[in-house]
Amino acid sequence: MADTSIGTPEQLRDPNYTPPMIKAVPLGIQHVLAMFVSNVTPAIIVCGAAGFGFGSNSPDFPQMIYMIQMSMFFAGIATLFQSIGIGPVGARLPIVQGTSFAFIPIMIPLVAGKGVDAIAVLMGGIVAGGLFHTFLGLFIGRLRFALPPLVTGLVVTMIGLALVKVGIQYAAGGVPAIGTPEYGSGLNWLMAGTVIVVTLGLKFFARGMLSVSAVLVGLLVGYALAFALGQVNLGNVGTAAPFALPNPLHFGLEFTVAAVIGFCAMSFVSAVETVGDVSGITKGGAGREATDDEIQGATFADGIGTAISGLFGALPNTSFSQNVGLIAMTGVMSRTVVTIGAVFLIICGLLPKIGAVISSVPIEVLGGGVIVMFGMVVAAGISMLSDVHWNRRNMVIFAIALSLGLGLQLEPDALQYLPGTAKVLATSGILPAALIAIVLNLMLPEELSDEATEEVSGGMAGHGQGSYAKDERA
Repeated sequence: MADTSIGTPEQLRDPNYTPPMIKAVPLGIQHVLAMFVSNVTPAIIVCGAAGFGFGSNSPDFPQMIYMIQMSMFFAGIATLFQSIGIGPVGARLPIVQGTSFAFIPIMIPLVAGKGVDAIAVLMGGIVAGGLFHTFLGLFIGRLRFALPPLVTGLVVTMIGLALVKVGIQYAAGGVPAIGTPEYGSGLNWLMAGTVIVVTLGLKFFARGMLSVSAVLVGLLVGYALAFALGQVNLGNVGTAAPFALPNPLHFGLEFTVAAVIGFCAMSFVSAVETVGDVSGITKGGAGREATDDEIQGATFADGIGTAISGLFGALPNTSFSQNVGLIAMTGVMSRTVVTIGAVFLIICGLLPKIGAVISSVPIEVLGGGVIVMFGMVVAAGISMLSDVHWNRRNMVIFAIALSLGLGLQLEPDALQYLPGTAKVLATSGILPAALIAIVLNLMLPEELSDEATEEVSGGMAGHGQGSYAKDERA
């Protein structure tokens, strides 16, 4: 519920209203707390996949600290684009930007085991994808027909399914520990399990900010336990600089076909997600539909924020849905509040010791947090799919797209004879699944009869109608 001491109901629905600073500052920091863990996690996962993350003993480990630092800094910059705006760029709404999970399944195959030198390829893809994302802002509204809930729900579900393996590996001790006696030890699972239990407890039994930041609090409790067990190494904190500015082209810039195609394709999905977030904010916070200018400005900010991030060594940015929910919970629509949160993120990004502290979190503790987060990504995808009218046609489209997409992701060697670029794109799982679902959805307009699918459903034919059918019956 909205706190009426902050302002009148009319003021709280106004994005241009500024609450008293004594209230606005805590509300801004609250936005940061709600997204902080999700914002820095992709950098940790990408660096770990490349081979200079947790447990790697790589001399390039400080590069992960830099990427964590840039994740905070450029999330703040991109949020300022949204909340303040520059010309046509930005929705001028309380939209919080952060590093996107959606691109992780695309990034991991591009860098897997290749070290810090492979990050230049990522940065090239990020810049290209960001520019393409910006271009989509010119006509994003007219493209939404190609991504109904059947497609978007499938893509989000696939993203979560691609990531859950990472969460389990982290909780068990991390990729470098695979094959050693320490991997999957009781101590590792004690730390990860503590995070999961605390997070679930707060989600179910706490209220307000404790519930919203349950993952963060769970990680803090897990960190305290790990510290008490002697599993925390603070050596990097002492050696980290007290202050550092972003370094242009820190990882270099290299453009490859696989990276450019992969990032541009996922930018299309990310742009539609941003449209949904903008609509969610205006409906939940202001009780109205988003305007065309707001949707276009938000898409521009997404794309430009991502392209600039790639120039300085950060990962793609997107609007954060959990902060949309936070606005609905607090009832405070003020973009000043989000601007304060953005400034806080920028300050954090200029202080490498904060990144060093984050890098000291044991990977098992982080694993407990990401198991919850990635599971929630899958759940969010399934929630989107609940809006699908599950007739026979949609069941077949979903079945084929999921089977091929997930199957190629689980068994990449099935495409061992494909050229390198095509293999990276196909074995991501997400791109083939999305492409198949989009094409079939556009090409197969006719309803299928019951008999057309009963023979292949193994006696488990679904009969769910989804909310669309409910609306039709109303």
